[in-house]
Amino acid sequence: MRAPTKREVPPLFKHQQFSVDVLGKSPRVFDMSDPGTGKTRVEIEDFAARRRKRGGKALILAPKSLLVSAWKDDFAKFAPDMRVSVAWASNRKAAMQADADVYVVNHDGIKDLAKYSDTFWKSFDTLIIDESTAFKHRTSGRSKAAAKLAKHFKWRRLLSGTPRSNGVCDLWHQVYLLDDGKRLGKSFFGFRAAACTPTQVGPQANMIKWDDKEGIDLVVADIIKDITIRHKFDDCVDIPENHRYAVSFALPAKVQSKYDDMQDFHYTQLKGTGVSAVNGAVVYTKLLQIASGAVYDDSDSYSVVDTSRYQLVLDLVEARAHSIVFFNWEHQRDELVKEAQARGLTYEVIDGSVTRKGERERIVDAFQAGAYQVLFAHPQSAGHGLTLTKGTATIWASPTYNLEHFLQGLKRVHRIGQTFKTETIVVVAEGTIDEKVWAVCQQKDARQGDLLDLLKEDL
Repeated sequence: MRAPTKREVPPLFKHQQFSVDVLGKSPRVFDMSDPGTGKTRVEIEDFAARRRKRGGKALILAPKSLLVSAWKDDFAKFAPDMRVSVAWASNRKAAMQADADVYVVNHDGIKDLAKYSDTFWKSFDTLIIDESTAFKHRTSGRSKAAAKLAKHFKWRRLLSGTPRSNGVCDLWHQVYLLDDGKRLGKSFFGFRAAACTPTQVGPQANMIKWDDKEGIDLVVADIIKDITIRHKFDDCVDIPENHRYAVSFALPAKVQSKYDDMQDFHYTQLKGTGVSAVNGAVVYTKLLQIASGAVYDDSDSYSVVDTSRYQLVLDLVEARAHSIVFFNWEHQRDELVKEAQARGLTYEVIDGSVTRKGERERIVDAFQAGAYQVLFAHPQSAGHGLTLTKGTATIWASPTYNLEHFLQGLKRVHRIGQTFKTETIVVVAEGTIDEKVWAVCQQKDARQGDLLDLLKEDL
């Protein structure tokens, strides 16, 4: 094995050294530390030390946006003697056959890897799953593939700062990938029956809502604490505070009328049929969209009926030096861009359309250099891993139900390297479903925080 390359790297923070010490002794670990606490660096230090002592290779599963920016680049920075092969869909076979120490694959790539023979995995001993909530649904193709492959790895690591954004059942399959069902059981249905209370919400047998039982967080935390690391961002990193708040605005009368008509129509349609997860979600989405100023048809084409929300968002942007604005739908992106152009603001966009190799990294570097006053971003494309500390404000053009997107999004600016106070601003339309969505997001955050605080108490 090669000797480590001499390198000038910053020392580990105290909490990172603690995590490295735990990982060195524990084959199975779930790192639930907050976003921005340096979990990637910890995993690199742990694996590289073991590999230099003739340990096996590592397979890392991560969101596509992080394969290079968070993993390949950080290995080059913190462990440059480790050879890293990034396996995209276009080069996966060749990348997996390359002579390397670490193989970094996007989450869905695991479905292809599950077809590899058992012999192929004999040279591996470490599995790292970054943003492990991508595997919380036990029935998804990627989750089944991960469960099949996990048996080949002695050292298994899961990383997520938002492990149970929707409820305690989010944890079951993630923990199963670590310990093969030792702690939370081998049956999801058995765990759910023990951890949750069912409520019939419609006439059909499958119209059931499962709510976490009172005190279940304490029980689960006690069961999994021996394989869990938890560091709170504010306890680890001394940077200026982040202030979260909502900015309300009233819909123009013509839009409020359209919103009320649509709400009445859809609620009448649902009355007596029971609100299933599917048709309920469709109604809520349509109401959110019209509250945001657009009406979509069945072919996903849209008509803009009001732009006042986006004028407000750009007013907030203009009052600040550099901001990140998250949007949920195509029309929001388009209207934000139009308004920025009309005002002569410098901007860039990161969403699913940014596919050219290196383009995301170029945009991030330019933003960090101060080239843009605002970065418009979709949370699925820019909500993980990116460092955008040039910005001091995270603005949500509309609220989101997705707690993981919300918490990960605010950590793009409020993270190590930030030297200014930061804001997280959510634009909420008064008297609409926006208010309910924002309230639900905050409630989810409080419930997840209870579990994570319980896990931290034992550190």
